[in-house]
Amino acid sequence: MVLILALPPVVANGQQAPVASSRYKAPVISDTGALKGPRQPIFFRHDIHAGQDQIPCMYCHYSAAISTEPGLPSLQTCFGCHQLISGSTPSHQAEIKKVRDAWRDRKPPEWIRVYALPGFARFPHMRHIKALGTQSCTTCHGDVQHTPQIEQVSTLRMGWCIQCHIKNNVSRDCSVCHY
Repeated sequence: MVLILALPPVVANGQQAPVASSRYKAPVISDTGALKGPRQPIFFRHDIHAGQDQIPCMYCHYSAAISTEPGLPSLQTCFGCHQLISGSTPSHQAEIKKVRDAWRDRKPPEWIRVYALPGFARFPHMRHIKALGTQSCTTCHGDVQHTPQIEQVSTLRMGWCIQCHIKNNVSRDCSVCHY
């Protein structure tokens, strides 16, 4: 069996791309207890991946453009980079070890869902990505590039959604979201 791994643009020849002095540098976090959002089985740092390393949302959440669900990255996606990248601090190395162990054991992490709509509402990610573009993730998910641990930042209540539909001059027909 041949395993072909595609690495994101920040990885070149087994090395992370150099960080320019003007680029965002994620802070070192020694106490995660004060962070908002659910505690995940692996402390995945969006501020490092999306912010510091500038990996586009669609690299990991590739199904968002073609599916109703954004999809969680496969363990293969994570391991594709982390078979080469070990982390810069002991705490990063410990979390990356969890990725490597999960790959070795063929047991992906059981992530805790952060965003969930009620069963009577639908949010087709592909339609929103098509209408608003791949950079529109921040509309609902906030500034993940500077967020160490993901938390729900938008209410996802009907009024909040309607305001966005009005702002973007798109349909407010009930059957668009309720079917």
